[in-house]
Amino acid sequence: MGISTDSMPEPLERIAGLRAMIVKGGDEAQSLRRLPTETVEALIDAGLFRFAMPTELGGENASAVETVIIIEALAAIDASVAWNVMLGSEINAMAAGGMPKAVAKEVFIDNPRVIMCGGGGPGTTASYAIVQDDGSVRVWGEATFISGCHNAEWCFLAAPIVRAGEEHTANPLAARMWMLHRSQYEIIDVWDMAGLRGSGSNTVRTVGGVVPARHAEVQLVTVPPHYDNPVFRIPVPLRLSYNKVAIALGIARGALAAFADLANNKIPFLSASKLAERPIAQHRMGEMEAKYRAARAYVLQAMDEVEEELRGGADGPSAMTTQNARLACTYGANACMEVVDMLHNTAGTSGMQMASPLERKLRDAHGAATHRWVAHPLYTDLGRILLGHEPGPEFAGTGGPGMGAKR
Repeated sequence: MGISTDSMPEPLERIAGLRAMIVKGGDEAQSLRRLPTETVEALIDAGLFRFAMPTELGGENASAVETVIIIEALAAIDASVAWNVMLGSEINAMAAGGMPKAVAKEVFIDNPRVIMCGGGGPGTTASYAIVQDDGSVRVWGEATFISGCHNAEWCFLAAPIVRAGEEHTANPLAARMWMLHRSQYEIIDVWDMAGLRGSGSNTVRTVGGVVPARHAEVQLVTVPPHYDNPVFRIPVPLRLSYNKVAIALGIARGALAAFADLANNKIPFLSASKLAERPIAQHRMGEMEAKYRAARAYVLQAMDEVEEELRGGADGPSAMTTQNARLACTYGANACMEVVDMLHNTAGTSGMQMASPLERKLRDAHGAATHRWVAHPLYTDLGRILLGHEPGPEFAGTGGPGMGAKR
């Protein structure tokens, strides 16, 4: 089955209409290190934090392929703005898919402007949760790299349940996600990175934050999901991967446009003609356009194959399809970083200037490609499978032979 984008024009038109706001917000986010409130409100008004949610909850029920295309279009304009939308729309949709419908109505229908965040990265401290007598849960912990936390009303934090009075050394792998209201945690302002600088990926800390009893059973992901969209049956690692590679694709696409603009206007030092007339610029433009298109085609085709399996009734994608999609996402992010690197180099000193779009895109491309779910160490994991080793749980899908695995 071919890739369908029938429902795409309207979201893409909304993004195009917001271009000036996205550019302005992205520029201001470089000093704020998070999105300006004005930008967040405009993105909410345009429904861009809700497009991946079920239609029953006010979303647009986007497929994985459609999600990649929407996020790519945003990232081509500004990666930090797109990263906030990517994370907020991703967590909103995951939470909606796993939330009891009565709670979902309370959270999403009664408050159509809601945004969620959550997760955790390197440096996240030990956490724990204690169930209270009234059925509520209190959570202690600190999670790093919580992108878009300043935009969010709810945050999902991972913590294993322990008994009151126990030494808090529970296995973090046994943790589950708890939905905490903004009133129950604080934001620790530590985000000061070069790449994706405006993502606002600060640390979130809760000290005995209360999860009410009516939210205590909410999971970030529920199997089987409450909705039919195949996206809700995509394993979490793959879901996190295709959202991230969408950012990388957009950065590369934006870098190609920025380089073409620069090359057609820049006259290099001691030269009588524009950079665009130089064979090296022409060669690299052609080669990098091809690399971007190849990466994009691989990602979209791999994700369409995942969804085709799920549309056919599978509970989840097979091992082979999962591994192919993970390889596509890993390749896509790293190939796009190489595209931006090469264009930045070809632009010369003009690309190095802080005012140059290529300078920010260089930092953002590296930021996207170093994310755990698309980073280059995954080539080792996938290469081992291709050489005949058995896949670990992250790459095993729901059964079936792995790509290159023993049969």
